[in-house]
Amino acid sequence: MTAPVRPTFLEGQVLAAADLAATVEHARGAAARHARHLHDWGIAEGLELVTDNRTDAATGARYVEVSVAAGLAVDGTGRELVVPSPVVLSEGDFASVNGADLPTTEPYPVFLAAADRVAPASGLVSCAGPAGPSRVTESYQLLFGRLGDELLVADQQPPPVGAPPADPPVRWLVLLGFVRWTDGHFTGVAASARRVSPRYAGVRADTVSARSGTLELRSNPVPREGAPAIVLSGEDPPNLVFGLYRATGSVSPLMTVAANGNLTIAGSFAGRISAGSVLAASGTATDGMLLPLPAGVTPEEVADGRVALHVYLTPRVPPPATATVLVTPVESTVDSERRVRCRIRTYDPVVDPGAVTDRPGAADFLVLATVGGDR
Repeated sequence: MTAPVRPTFLEGQVLAAADLAATVEHARGAAARHARHLHDWGIAEGLELVTDNRTDAATGARYVEVSVAAGLAVDGTGRELVVPSPVVLSEGDFASVNGADLPTTEPYPVFLAAADRVAPASGLVSCAGPAGPSRVTESYQLLFGRLGDELLVADQQPPPVGAPPADPPVRWLVLLGFVRWTDGHFTGVAASARRVSPRYAGVRADTVSARSGTLELRSNPVPREGAPAIVLSGEDPPNLVFGLYRATGSVSPLMTVAANGNLTIAGSFAGRISAGSVLAASGTATDGMLLPLPAGVTPEEVADGRVALHVYLTPRVPPPATATVLVTPVESTVDSERRVRCRIRTYDPVVDPGAVTDRPGAADFLVLATVGGDR
């Protein structure tokens, strides 16, 4: 593969068609290499599969008319594929490819590929003979694949580094989505099938900078209320914010990292706890109460032995009602389900020497969770 050649011109030079064609091809090749190596190929804008409900006049069956929305894609050779207006998918074309299949609910892939269309000859007849075509429309074609053909997309290989965009008959498939087919009509569309989805154009860069001083990363082209966003701000004060969009388009912070390293979060903090850590929970429990686990510890981790529990109970002895009443704890335990059993006994040898009363009590608890090495 030779390096790109740039044509130059001299005063008085007689320009041949090849000279002018080389000028166009040089610019076209440069644009394709830029798109191929500084971007990831895929859908750049639009090209969704859109449905409109229809009724078969002969059978009364309901079906959908499927259209490809206007849009732009860049294939893996760096060539632009422009669909300037919506296009209705042909049921006849689909039937010619897949019409012999047995009935199935599996969706079929729809592809977009480049297609050159040479315009009819025009212009004056020269001494060298009749004029040839002077225009090529860089058009497109919509193709239906067989079940499983969407896997072919991942097997496509880009051309060499210095190559211009590929022209037909070389074909690069851009997956647009999937259609369902029943009894001679389209019945629906799907965005993905068999764990394959359309691919969207991206950017290859080691540095991304913002001229305004604020860089915003979001999951949709247009801010949507409740959608996540990451905002890096170099303004005063500089910070990094993760949050959700409000209806106004601003970002409600959920987590903020300030320039001095301070971290502020709106919710609770949870994460993996390192081996050897000791977590604690404390409070007061009454008889029959289930003791809580320390924050960050799950019942499953306790059940399978990844976390060991150590429980300490200190019964609360209420003050006696009178000077002759004796009060003592008779039970202060916790079972395997972490349920507290606490009983308090009272006895008055003066007023009622024959009666002993047991009643539910309360205990202060401390639960220590020790984390093993395989958590």
